[in-house]
Amino acid sequence: MMNEERVSALTKEMDRLILPYFPKEEGLQKKLFESMNYSFEAGGKRIRPLMMQESYKHLGGDESEIEILDPFFAAMEMIHTYSLIHDDLPAVDNDDYRRGKATNHKVFGETTAIFAGDAMLNLAFETMVEATVKEVDPIWKTKKLEAMNVLAKKAGAYGMLAGQMVDTLCEDKEDTGLEELMFIHEKKTAALIQAPLVMGAIFAGASREKIARMEQVGYLVGISFQIQDDILDCIGNEKKLGKKTGSDAKNDKATYVTIKGLKEAKEDQVRMSKEAEGLLASMQDGPSELIELVDYLISREY
Repeated sequence: MMNEERVSALTKEMDRLILPYFPKEEGLQKKLFESMNYSFEAGGKRIRPLMMQESYKHLGGDESEIEILDPFFAAMEMIHTYSLIHDDLPAVDNDDYRRGKATNHKVFGETTAIFAGDAMLNLAFETMVEATVKEVDPIWKTKKLEAMNVLAKKAGAYGMLAGQMVDTLCEDKEDTGLEELMFIHEKKTAALIQAPLVMGAIFAGASREKIARMEQVGYLVGISFQIQDDILDCIGNEKKLGKKTGSDAKNDKATYVTIKGLKEAKEDQVRMSKEAEGLLASMQDGPSELIELVDYLISREY
């Protein structure tokens, strides 16, 4: 069973791998780099790069070659971090706190926060492109290009950004039905969980069938994660969450809980979680902690 101590150890090791890819705080644009690093260092558990790592191991990836994935671990976390910076902005969710710390725009100002998010997104692709251009092995080069394509689509206008856009258009819960809500959850949340799982599968050299099944796992985990987030916004512990609860109700936003009720939301979350873990168990080819990591993510209390 994955516990806080084990997650903390995995997070520290992942930080060691990806920190070298983040900017040094120097030059005339020093404030930009400080803003970028502030949000990166704000206490995230690096769940998405860890999912990529464990997906690679789960599907039999050669652990002697796993350091090849380091730039992609960093890029995954950069894109996740940029999405949080922009999600917190006054024009979007207008949040004051993230993980118990003041949000980026509250510390550095709205203009710098916008630029920091933009820079983080660009740096993610700079990092992946540089690693791919330098690659001499044709098999690995193809894998890197395919993985980069997956992340671009899952983070872009047909993925995460689509979910963010529709979310801002559904401000009134009276105009938001289950179809709209599931679209938002799939694109805004699940897409960036599908991406690392699929990328890990690609790097492991998995079959097309297993890559497709890993994408389905990502969907189920992402929706379960978001349902749990909606549940915690209703009944979670503010100290553990590091932010105020009840923000969705205060903003009159539709959630899985407001549409289906707390009891059914909990039941659906458990059902999807079990289905995801069953799929993972059915296609394991190597030693990994992926199932435990998924269970930890979707049963969290903060």
